[in-house]
Amino acid sequence: MPPEGPGASAGGGVPPDAEARVRVSETLAAAARGAGRPQAVPGALCAACVRLLPVTGSSVSISGGKGVRVTWCASDRVAARLAELQYTVGDSPCQDALDRGAPALAADLTQGSDVRRWPIFAHEAVGLGVRAVFSLPIGVTGAAIGTLDLHSDRAGGLAEPDLRIALWVRDAVTSALLALPAADRGCADADPEDEVAPWVAASEADHTEVYQAVGMVMVQLDVDPELALDRLRARAYAAGRTVSQVAQDVLARRLAFSPETYDAEPPRPCNGDSEG
Repeated sequence: MPPEGPGASAGGGVPPDAEARVRVSETLAAAARGAGRPQAVPGALCAACVRLLPVTGSSVSISGGKGVRVTWCASDRVAARLAELQYTVGDSPCQDALDRGAPALAADLTQGSDVRRWPIFAHEAVGLGVRAVFSLPIGVTGAAIGTLDLHSDRAGGLAEPDLRIALWVRDAVTSALLALPAADRGCADADPEDEVAPWVAASEADHTEVYQAVGMVMVQLDVDPELALDRLRARAYAAGRTVSQVAQDVLARRLAFSPETYDAEPPRPCNGDSEG
C-alpha cells in the first residue's frame, strides 16, 4: 500500500511542511478514534505509521531501565518479532537510538557499513525478511524513554521528505501515547510528568521476570547486572529464544548459570515469538 505521504496539492505542487504535518496529525488522530478502546490505541497508531510512510512495519518500544525494554505496540507479527530481536541481541539500532538520543538509521542490512555496525542483528533481521530499519528516539524533556522503530522489506534509506514525516510521526505518537494514561483516568489536568509513569510502570511490569532473572544470575556468577544480562542474552541467542523466555527458565529453576561452565550451544537464529 503506498504511503499517505506528501502527495500533490490542488495546484499540482508538493504541499508545504505545514500541510504534511496536518496530514500526519489527522491520520494518527483518526486511527486513535477508530481504535474503539484505549488499550487498542497504540496498535492502531503503529498501523497508521505504515500508511504514512514507505515502510513495511512499525513498533514502539519503551525502556524500563538500563538494558530492559518492552514492546508497547507493533503493526504486525514481524514488527513485534523484530522489536524482541533488538532487545535480545542488545547491539541494535534501537539501543543506539536510546543511548544517543538520536535517530539510528540502517538503510541496508544486507551489506556495507550497517552490517559491520550491527553484524548479529543484521543477520537475524534479514532472516525475518527485514532489509532496513529506522529507529527514532521518543521521550520528553530531552530524555529518550523509548523508540519508534520502522522497518522495510527493501534496502534503501528514507528520502529527506520521508525522514521529516517520520520525525513528525514520532512526535505525534509520543504525544498520543503520553496522553493515554490521563485520558484513561479521566484527568483533564494531569501533571505531564506523571503521565510518563504508566509507560515505565508497564515496562517494568511486563519485564519483571527479566529483572528478577538478572538478580539470580548476578548471584550465581558473582557479576554485575550488565554482565548478568549479557549472559542471559547470549544464552537466548544461542538457543534461538528470547530473553524473556530464558528469564522464565531461570526463575523456574530450569536453568542455572555456573562460573565454571559456559553456554555450549552453537549460535542459532533467534526465532522465538515476542510473546515469550
